[in-house]
Amino acid sequence: MTGLAKGVWAAALTPLDAALSPDIPALAKHCRWLLAGGCDGLAVLGTTGEANSFSLSERLAILDGLFQAGIPGANLLPGTGCAAFPDTVALSKKAVELGALGVLVLPPFYYKNVSDEGLFASYARVIEGVGDSRLRLYLYHFPKMSGVAISPSLIERLIKAYPGTIAGLKDSAGDLEHTLSLVRNFPDLSILAGYDDGLLPLLEAGGGGCITACANIASPYAQAVVRALPDVKAAQLAQMRLTQIRRTMEGYPMIAAMKELLARRGGDDGWRRLRPPLTPLGEEKGGDLAAQLASIGFDLRPIS
Repeated sequence: MTGLAKGVWAAALTPLDAALSPDIPALAKHCRWLLAGGCDGLAVLGTTGEANSFSLSERLAILDGLFQAGIPGANLLPGTGCAAFPDTVALSKKAVELGALGVLVLPPFYYKNVSDEGLFASYARVIEGVGDSRLRLYLYHFPKMSGVAISPSLIERLIKAYPGTIAGLKDSAGDLEHTLSLVRNFPDLSILAGYDDGLLPLLEAGGGGCITACANIASPYAQAVVRALPDVKAAQLAQMRLTQIRRTMEGYPMIAAMKELLARRGGDDGWRRLRPPLTPLGEEKGGDLAAQLASIGFDLRPIS
């Protein structure tokens, strides 16, 4: 594992087969489509990928399947954080073995109000359990979903204890000032926004880029922000377009909405499948979403 995650990364969706099992060939096809259409990399097995609805064996099979399908490890940042650290170790080991750029690791997320001491112990168990100098670990700060925050003091302690292993952080808290403070305080880490409207200010501050759900459908719009710099006015215009798409999508359940759009664009009803407790968007809401996106000039490129 070398280098840092930079640019536009998709928090990749996971297509399902008729038995609601991960459809690995379809996922590999989706990954190739994303990489060809503006994504610098793919954060598979994350929140958007419904990872916590899959068993450990299913997640390991997904990683093996993507490797066998020829998806480059340098473009993969798999989510490996589980509530039980042995599962996190197993997934992270697999990612290292397959040559992934790094792993994106949620803190253990069942128990709440835990101390930094407990979180440090959990991450330490993972790093030492993997026991491989190639490991590059990206912390995943998403307190709205995990209920567990990653504090700056914890980040600092982990960096000191495991220099070279802690490579970056995905900040999905949605607080731009918090994200920018991480860029200022940890200049050697790749700080990635988990929300589209923070992309331009993060890049201007020296951050790494973004890992977002919307990149499943709007990566060319996000890449337009990156490529416009240093032309600030052009980048601001591109950011306005991207933010408008994100705001429209936020009016619907995000995962179901994106799967609905891909089903409509590619004519594949299989994209509408989600693992319970998530449910499909439905025809009426899907039509409303498509109309809203069309009204702002959004165009989902063809799926081939």
